[in-house]
Amino acid sequence: MSNIVRGTMLLTGATFLSKLLGMIYVIPFNALVGATGGTLFSLAYTPYNIFISLSTVGVPLAVSKFVSKYNAVGDYETGMRMFRTGMTLMVTTGIIAFLVLFFSADLLATGMITSENADELSRSDVAFVIKMVSFALILIPAMSIVRGFFQGYNSMGPTAISQVIEQIVRIFFILAGSFVIVNILNGSVIAAVGFSTFAAFLGAVASCLVLYIYWQKRKPYIDKQRKQQIYMYDISTSDMFKELFRYAGPFVLVGLATPLYQLIDQFTFERAMVANGEGDIWSFSYSVVNFYGHKLVIIPVTIAIGLSLAILPAMTKAYTQNNKQLLKNQISQALQIVMFLILPAVSGLSLLSTEAYGALFGLEKIAISGELLAWYAPVGLFFGLFTVTSSILQGVNQQRFAVVSLSAGVLVKVLLNIQLIYMFGAKGAIFGTAFAAGIATILNLWRIRLAAQFSYKPLVKQTTLIIIFIAIMSVAIILGKYLLGMVVPNNRVGMIITLIGCVSVGGLVYLWLAYASTLLERVLGNRVRFLDKIFK
Repeated sequence: MSNIVRGTMLLTGATFLSKLLGMIYVIPFNALVGATGGTLFSLAYTPYNIFISLSTVGVPLAVSKFVSKYNAVGDYETGMRMFRTGMTLMVTTGIIAFLVLFFSADLLATGMITSENADELSRSDVAFVIKMVSFALILIPAMSIVRGFFQGYNSMGPTAISQVIEQIVRIFFILAGSFVIVNILNGSVIAAVGFSTFAAFLGAVASCLVLYIYWQKRKPYIDKQRKQQIYMYDISTSDMFKELFRYAGPFVLVGLATPLYQLIDQFTFERAMVANGEGDIWSFSYSVVNFYGHKLVIIPVTIAIGLSLAILPAMTKAYTQNNKQLLKNQISQALQIVMFLILPAVSGLSLLSTEAYGALFGLEKIAISGELLAWYAPVGLFFGLFTVTSSILQGVNQQRFAVVSLSAGVLVKVLLNIQLIYMFGAKGAIFGTAFAAGIATILNLWRIRLAAQFSYKPLVKQTTLIIIFIAIMSVAIILGKYLLGMVVPNNRVGMIITLIGCVSVGGLVYLWLAYASTLLERVLGNRVRFLDKIFK
């Protein structure tokens, strides 16, 4: 279990830092390009993320599972063979994905913007930024397979460090480029967003350099293991690819989950908002739900993302060795961490939605943005649970079921989204995503129970205790908001003070309750004993 926790902490720390940087940079980015720029940025990035998943076809994480499986039985050469052939495949698919996205940008833009007079954005604007972001597809697939190979060796450092460096370089060029274009060259917001999306390519270049350095350092150790192995499975290249794609197919769908929900919004949100008479605010509302607000919601979800990446090789090993009790313990710990960390985080964000959005992105139409974020925050729990449960299914060779659960969720989103937006306005898109992700998660949980003979009773009891603690935390937050509201001004500075004060009080209350009840130690282990100095 220590390997899981250690790997989780490393990947989660890097992912959290990356997401935190991704949230922080949008504050000055919002000041430079506004809600319109945020919407334009999101309209380009969603198809880009989908093309990343399609161009990698789930191979990087599948390679992680493949390498981990054969390393567990001492066959290191087979994993290396897979890496070489997989790299060739990724380079090819990356170039193809770039060409397809670049030359389909105009067609995609036409489907996203149906009424040129609805808001500030035009189809040519959307097509331009999609073309600019497409260049990153040349490098991303090949880069990601190297990360998957290292993770197959239970080495999370290369993924963690390269991920952070990639984000830092990307953000630097986003902000510096936007500032120069808008404030020095007096260029348009469209040009600034176009360069910002191209920064994904520059970040990928930096990440590749980091991975190359790691490869040079680790290669002697990997070669030594290959030379010392006694037996190698006689697997043909065709059989190797069949096994790889048996793993990889569901991986690509899991990676597509959130981008698919957002893509459905991109092709339905504007036309539904125009139809119900809210076309004048569709761009602002979209930026709240699928860009600026999403950046806030996704931060607590990063624990689930890091956990799902770190737990897969260890879970695959336990399943391969038929260690059923260890497998059940790993499943239990994964789900416990998700509920313990994400549930209070999304609850607090929902309660402080107006303060959080106002403090970070300004008070423009704060009544709309605060309400949308309050509704959207709880959906983060479904995002986190779906990610982890999908990885659990893949770890126990039930990856095909991820196709069923995600397909069910996407179908619900497609069928209900326009009607929900027409009935409830921008909130309808949030309701559609909540229904879709919730159904997909429930199906995954059901399949895990059958496949691993896993009982959820202990998890339900623990979650009940967490909910009680959250209720007490919520009272503290609401009381804090009321008291601070009496003394701080109703402006951006006042919201910053209220946000910091209420987050501190609410977090301290929840942490103390979890510590005093021993829940914290049961979930995270003895590493939390350093809190003895604080609470005793």
